[in-house]
Amino acid sequence: MADSDQIAIATAEGCWLTTTTGQRLFDGVASLWCNVHGHRHPKMNAAIREQLDRVAHITTLGMSADITDLLAERLVAITPGDLSHVFFSSDGSSGVEAALKMALQYWHQRAAATGATSPSPKTRYLALSSAYHGDTTGAVSLGGIKYFHQLFAPIVFTPVRGPLPCSYRLPEGVRPETACDHYADEIETLLKQHHGELAAVVMEPLVQGAAGLITHPAGLLARVRELCDRYEVLMIVDEVATGFGRTGRMFACDHEGVTPDILCLGKGITGGYLPMAATVARPHVYEAFLGDSSERKQLYHGHTFGGNPLAAAAAIASLDLFAETQLVASIDRKAEVLRSSLDRIANHPHVGDMRGRGLMVGIELVEDRDSKTPFPSERLLGRKVCERATELGAWVRPLGDVVVMIPPLVANDEELQFLGSTVSRAIEEVLAELG
Repeated sequence: MADSDQIAIATAEGCWLTTTTGQRLFDGVASLWCNVHGHRHPKMNAAIREQLDRVAHITTLGMSADITDLLAERLVAITPGDLSHVFFSSDGSSGVEAALKMALQYWHQRAAATGATSPSPKTRYLALSSAYHGDTTGAVSLGGIKYFHQLFAPIVFTPVRGPLPCSYRLPEGVRPETACDHYADEIETLLKQHHGELAAVVMEPLVQGAAGLITHPAGLLARVRELCDRYEVLMIVDEVATGFGRTGRMFACDHEGVTPDILCLGKGITGGYLPMAATVARPHVYEAFLGDSSERKQLYHGHTFGGNPLAAAAAIASLDLFAETQLVASIDRKAEVLRSSLDRIANHPHVGDMRGRGLMVGIELVEDRDSKTPFPSERLLGRKVCERATELGAWVRPLGDVVVMIPPLVANDEELQFLGSTVSRAIEEVLAELG
């Protein structure tokens, strides 16, 4: 906070924020990747107000709310394959924590069902390099980004660490057309060695967000699904960032026809209005927990505000808007509009890569375009570009020297062109100062 210039928001409408000083800013990061339908959408507001007149909160431990039950049914109807049982929590990190505990307990109870006299050895997880799954302890344990992970090493567990399936910086000798096979082979090697102790593979699908919008080779997600089946390891997919239309499908898994054993959802689930997350499991996972109360098979895990009725009402209103507006079907075209607005910097000598899926776009700044050599981190060029873009009217945030644009899904063509041209100008001006 020592060098932070505080921006305080007084009001917001649509895709625009207004600060307490009167500056109008385009919300280029969708209020941390979660705003879907814009701010102050009348249908979203009305749904929350209506629910507020019914009940604002009850516990889902020992009872439920009708609105939350309805949301569970709606989620089951749109999630991939036979995902059919929903556990609610309050944020993406908590949703991942629930998934980790489900997976470990699943194998413990599978072993007990076979009459095993010792606990299941499947108590570890495989996570990708540069992974990010949240900031709570279990989620941090999975993480592979040093600023989120390194300091806390004394209090976290150690996963089996997989590769970073980057499509930009490929390993020596690997070509774009062989990248999927290369990374899948690396993951298979680890599964061959560790499958007996692995409860689950945990991964972000298609795009690793906090790593810098690292984009995976097409087909890798489906290959990992096949490998998990072959080596009898659960597959946990973290769609907290990629879910609810962000990549051009309702869920990133839909691009490759993948149904994970456990799916983690958050961020856009309520359209960005209220905190909520969901961990959705397939029947075989759920059934491992079924039994009489005396058998103690239940998941001993719960959240005070899990399934909160106000959040559930917002989520249902958001799903209704998806259906009414066919919003997901528009994302690929909108993504082209945003990317075309960046054409002026496509060949800039310090723009190394422009990547992402759907309305997730990252621009990586590099010192040398040909060698892909990064700038020294202490120069904070990504931060300086974002500060300049904010001065010009577009609020964006960096991930190191990757300038990230993740606007609300409802942004229109003019707004997307404004975002792209503003960020392009900011990049040109800041990099011009380098000489």
